[in-house]
Amino acid sequence: MKSFIASLALPLLAAAAPASQVTSDANPPFTVTAVRSASPIQNLQLNAAGQKFWLGGSTSSYCPTEVVPKCPPGNQTVLAPGGNALDVEVPGGQEVYVDSTGALSFTQAHSANVPPGSVVGALAYETGNSLSHYTFNAWGASGFMACPTADKRWQVFVAATNATVPSGNVNDCLGFSAVAMPYKGDVPAWQYA
Repeated sequence: MKSFIASLALPLLAAAAPASQVTSDANPPFTVTAVRSASPIQNLQLNAAGQKFWLGGSTSSYCPTEVVPKCPPGNQTVLAPGGNALDVEVPGGQEVYVDSTGALSFTQAHSANVPPGSVVGALAYETGNSLSHYTFNAWGASGFMACPTADKRWQVFVAATNATVPSGNVNDCLGFSAVAMPYKGDVPAWQYA
C-alpha cells in the first residue's frame, strides 16, 4: 500500500519541481518547429496561448506584479524535459496534455485540473540521429497535425482521425513533423496564459 501511495505522489512531486533544474543533454528543455515542406506551416514555431498550442501567432505569457522586476521574457514557448510540462517558474508548473477533442493543451497556472477524457503523460521528447522530435503515443495517433482556424492561425491536434477540429473536417488539417530543438538558457516564462 505504501509503494502504491508513493507511486501516486511521484508525478505530483515531479510537476512541482523547479523547471530550472539541471538536465542531461539527452532530455533537455526544448522548443518545437513544424516541418512540412511546401506548406503554410513550414518552419512555424509551436506557441502556447489560451491553454492551447498553435503554429503561427504569438506565445502568451503572464507574470504577476510582485515578480515583475525579475520576470523572464515570456516571448517563446519552451517545453520542460520530457515534454509533458511547460518550462515555467510558477510554483506547481503547468502540465501539457491532450484534451478529449485531440487538441494539444496545457493547464492553467496553480491548477492541476485536466478535463475528463484527456490523456496525460503520452507526450515525449525522442532523440534521433540528426534531429529530435516531439511525439504523442496514444489513441493510435501518428504524431501531430495543424488545423486552420477562423483567425488565420493553426491549432495543434494529435493526428487522430476522430479529432474534433475547428472546421469540423480533419482533412483540412496538415500533418507535420514536430522537430524538437534543445533550449539553452534561463527559464523562459513565469507562466503561459
